[in-house]
Amino acid sequence: MFFTLVLASGNEGKAREFRAILEPLGFKIVLQKTLGIDSPEENGKSFLENAIIKARYASEKSGMWALADDSGLAVDALNGAPGIYSARYAGEHGDDRANNTKLLEELKNVPEGKRTARYYCALCLVRHADDPVPLTVLSSWEGAIGLKELGSGGFGYDPLFLVTGRNCTAAQLPPQIKNLISHRARALQALTYKLEHNLS
Repeated sequence: MFFTLVLASGNEGKAREFRAILEPLGFKIVLQKTLGIDSPEENGKSFLENAIIKARYASEKSGMWALADDSGLAVDALNGAPGIYSARYAGEHGDDRANNTKLLEELKNVPEGKRTARYYCALCLVRHADDPVPLTVLSSWEGAIGLKELGSGGFGYDPLFLVTGRNCTAAQLPPQIKNLISHRARALQALTYKLEHNLS
């Protein structure tokens, strides 16, 4: 079973993770920006709503199947922030350094034992823009927010995200390990299961 999917994202970090996980399974990933497709307004109130919005838009513009991801970090001490605003927490979309700096500042008075957090990843796959039964999944990855950035791998909040059960941040994990245990990996595993059982 082979599928060519438009990935409704311009994030190269995400694209690398998607390709590493999906291409060995026979899925070809094409970034929407290579097709000249821009991004829609993400006005949903949840990760899943935004993933659906992005997938339908990419499918409408490309006429192809589309896969969208909406993911981010939820910190318990901040009532779930930065949440759906993770990529633009400090104001400018995709400024990882500024976002991490702001997160550390917001948590400066929160002790280590109270800095629990989790990454979320919502995925949506549509076969056409008006698909009445999009395939959706939501997965999470438990951790906590460290006191300083550690590691040079990954992207986003990875240098601050202390992985539960491992003595390191997500940015210190080898890519092949991250691609097995992360929120995105778990979501993709669930999605491929649904693909195999719903689209055969």
